[in-house]
Amino acid sequence: MTLGEALAGGHGDNPLAELYRDEALLIVHKPAGLLVHRSPIDRHETEFALQYARSLNGGRRVYPVHRLDRPTSGVLVFARDPDTARALGQAMMAGRVRKTYLAVVRGWPAASGVIDHPLRDEPEDRRLKDRAQTVRSAVTRFRTLATTEIPVAIETYPTSRYAVVELFPETGRKHQLRRHMKHISHPIIGDANHGRGRHNRYFAQRFGEGRLMLAATRIEFEHPRDGQWLSVSAPLEASFRRVLEIFPGFSYPPSP
Repeated sequence: MTLGEALAGGHGDNPLAELYRDEALLIVHKPAGLLVHRSPIDRHETEFALQYARSLNGGRRVYPVHRLDRPTSGVLVFARDPDTARALGQAMMAGRVRKTYLAVVRGWPAASGVIDHPLRDEPEDRRLKDRAQTVRSAVTRFRTLATTEIPVAIETYPTSRYAVVELFPETGRKHQLRRHMKHISHPIIGDANHGRGRHNRYFAQRFGEGRLMLAATRIEFEHPRDGQWLSVSAPLEASFRRVLEIFPGFSYPPSP
């Protein structure tokens, strides 16, 4: 499947679209709805990005460097050997990997800002969520790219406001972006756990599907082999681009 076919929602043997490959790395686009690997609470699932990446790697083992939540689409990095995986893992822990996400949120956030709000660890098994967990620092930078106001009464107002924001996590806590946007009262559209149900239902009905409006659009880091700066971007899925039509004149990535 070509990148264009995958991002348009076409069906094929492999839902991953290859973005970059060299002797050490395999970087792909993961569609929304696909798990990266097995999860204790999703034992019934049989398809994972890890197995599809292995197929792209000629059946040889790959090593996930980071993760994307199941409903999040976008750039996903696999190492093709343990040493590369270890080096990139250390770079991520040290904050030397830059990630960019795009989201559609409720309301109009500030033009830019920093969310510095510690988060409690979330266990893999949600049935254990009430047990005491460690609280860790968490920081996200954001900037607002576009806003719109539509003549639809979803809550108590005759119109509803939405924004497109770029998000830059400086730490890597579980569900950090979703929880941080909820914290500043601008939840991400389609977030069933941290969002607003009425708005989620409106978008699902209007666009025919209820996806999370969060996409990993770019990742940047020093290549572990030669130290050269590597930047890999992914186009948005068709399901994401359709929602952006409510923002007249907006395109992504924005013009310089």
